[in-house]
Amino acid sequence: MLAVAVITVGSQGLGSAYRNDFSLPGTESQAASDLLERHGSAQAGGSVQIVFQDPGGLRDDRRAVERTVARVRELPHVADVRSPFADASALSRDGTVGYTTVVLDAASQDVPREDVVRIIDTARDTGPGVTVALGGDAVRGAQEESGGAAEGAGLLAALVVLVLLFGSFVAAAIPLLTAVFAVGGTVGLIALASHVLTIADFTPPIMMLVGLGVGVDYALLIFYRYRRELVAGASPQDATRTALDAAGRTVFFAGCTVIVALLGLIALGLGSLQGVALAVALTVLVTMVASLTLLPALLAFFGGRIQRTVRKRKPRQEGVRWRQLASAVQRRPLPALLAAVAVLLALSAPALGMRLGFADAGNDPVSSTSRQAYDLLAEGFGPGFNGPLVVVTQGDRDSAEQLRTTLATTPGVAATSPVLPTSDGTVSTVIAFPATAPQDAAQLVHDLREFALPPLAERTGATYLVGGPTAAAQDFADSVADRIPLFVALVVGLSTLLLMVVFRSLLIPLKAALLNLLSIAAALGVITLVFQHGWFGVQPGPVEAFIPVMIFAIVFGLSMDYEVFLVARMHEEWERTGNHVHAVREGLAATGKVITAAAAIMIVVFGAFVLSPGRMLQQFGLGLAVAILLDAVVIRCLIVPAAMQLFGPRAWWLPGALGRVLPRVALERPAGGPVGPRR
Repeated sequence: MLAVAVITVGSQGLGSAYRNDFSLPGTESQAASDLLERHGSAQAGGSVQIVFQDPGGLRDDRRAVERTVARVRELPHVADVRSPFADASALSRDGTVGYTTVVLDAASQDVPREDVVRIIDTARDTGPGVTVALGGDAVRGAQEESGGAAEGAGLLAALVVLVLLFGSFVAAAIPLLTAVFAVGGTVGLIALASHVLTIADFTPPIMMLVGLGVGVDYALLIFYRYRRELVAGASPQDATRTALDAAGRTVFFAGCTVIVALLGLIALGLGSLQGVALAVALTVLVTMVASLTLLPALLAFFGGRIQRTVRKRKPRQEGVRWRQLASAVQRRPLPALLAAVAVLLALSAPALGMRLGFADAGNDPVSSTSRQAYDLLAEGFGPGFNGPLVVVTQGDRDSAEQLRTTLATTPGVAATSPVLPTSDGTVSTVIAFPATAPQDAAQLVHDLREFALPPLAERTGATYLVGGPTAAAQDFADSVADRIPLFVALVVGLSTLLLMVVFRSLLIPLKAALLNLLSIAAALGVITLVFQHGWFGVQPGPVEAFIPVMIFAIVFGLSMDYEVFLVARMHEEWERTGNHVHAVREGLAATGKVITAAAAIMIVVFGAFVLSPGRMLQQFGLGLAVAILLDAVVIRCLIVPAAMQLFGPRAWWLPGALGRVLPRVALERPAGGPVGPRR
């Protein structure tokens, strides 16, 4: 606790320096951006669009609009801004909508929020009769809200579940306190690290989302074993030692699996995700350490009080209903297995049509100024005006003019700007406006790069690059899609190897990997239905490009928690009795309640983030909640017992050659009694 206090005070004193890095070395959009920046082009910096509307005609408001433009020009970080009346193309054909582009002297994410707010407030003060809305990445970033209410709702719901489970506020508060202190300390550490490393500004809410769920989960697994030992008549000291020796090992292994899965994101080579992956991996590490150190200290302090609240009863009375469920599944394992797998496959099917990308202002709430600007620009100039393509040429003036001619005759391009040369004249830009909305312009980006521009480059000898935010978003989505197979193979391979070492089995790790993939695919299918197809009234749009890999890394690791906890208990009974049917039944009976409680806590914590204002956090929270729900209910309660019954004793078989190579790791200490056959 003292360490958390010191870290918190230090982070509060120094503050944070979160910054986004969406650069993608090796992509065409990044090459275009770098080229423009080297040659001093205005298009290299960020921008803000100020949109004016007057149904009676903007020309009657010319003086008010130009006065606003003049005041914006004097604000910090404004490199250039022109009156919408200085360019005929900046006014709609009917004269009711006009816009001006405020060129910033830095990238959108590098402009302080308060300076963007000053631009917004100044523009809105244009005068009566004129509707003013502002768009651009800088504006969207400035109007984003915090997700604190979601975190509070998740904690409150978790406390309710724990009180219902243990019937005591003190007992319920201990796992929650462990998680809160661990997450608080990690957030402070990451805030300090942000001064040295590049860490995205959306990292803290993701850390809290994962940290609270994982922290309560780990602490609960240990605390539940501790309480079971008290029920069996052990002293608080002996109960603590047994809980750490048994469930503590499970937590350690499960935490390592989550960390391995998260660090696998580094293999993707996506700079914007590496900082997030390291931060969340550190969160899991700290929560795991807190469960193994801080939690025992709390148990020692409150042990006597907890012991007094525990009702003495025989351990055999624990899990009667779970034992009945296991017996029912064991009687008809194949139908249970096929029905459960069919449900998961049906939920997974929509993920086959998942479209990766990034939400734009068209997905913002209708009350936001960025959404209003988006709608006004689409109304006045066409939908493609909200996502122009910045096509860069390195060559002479003639090659740039030929570029403009080629773009103007390319299907899918609604309009083009004049040639915009840089200050040194060696690089020029033509802005192409698609005929479709930004989220539908992916095909146009590929057509330009693959069909329209290569022949032009051959003819003129110039270099042509398609860039801009719309092209960059498509490049990011393509990069993620291309690297997902490597990432999945790396994470699944390492996790399978770890399980093989722990359980000394070939079938159990393969089964776990396959089932984890099924639960993740089902969660992505639900996300696709809700956010891409607009179920439940959600604004349709793409699935955020990094959501699948983040959910895969976190869920794959978390699913191993329950797999390890359940199968380790089965393994302990198998080692003790040598009776496979008994081991499966008693494993579910001993762990069903705590797995369900832990899953319920994670579901309410993750599900609370659906209440967040940000679309990215909504997708993240829903995906994690659905995956954990399916994992705890469908997989652990139905598929695992059915599969283990069908495997029979073969579940614990390991080829002799592998057995000689793999080290022996005792996850659970046998409880004593006759020992089953050694393999």
